[in-house]
Amino acid sequence: MQVDAQYAEEHSQPQLNQWFFLYTIRITNESDRTVQLLSRHWIITDATQTVEEVRGLGVVGEQPILQPGESFEYTSGCPLRTPFGTMEGTYEMGVDGGGGFDATIDRFMLMEPRSIN
Repeated sequence: MQVDAQYAEEHSQPQLNQWFFLYTIRITNESDRTVQLLSRHWIITDATQTVEEVRGLGVVGEQPILQPGESFEYTSGCPLRTPFGTMEGTYEMGVDGGGGFDATIDRFMLMEPRSIN
């Protein structure tokens, strides 16, 4: 999995303690079986260590099916009440023919470029 996160200044209002971040994730099926992204679980932590968990079906309204070697890329957003924080989580993946597994998304930073942590 590849993750690219960036601060979205045009959607943020720091004077109101609202910072917004965009993240793009590219998922590649590196197995020899067809898989489907069924659901997501995000753990979002801001600079005050406040944790929010987000669960839901698919990503950006989709539950992509990936043949071996195929990729799916999407962009979504995350609001924070602080100028920096982290995200991490899992995707529940179903495997063609039965079974499944959780694909881990390692922790990544959300940081307003001028913030100091």
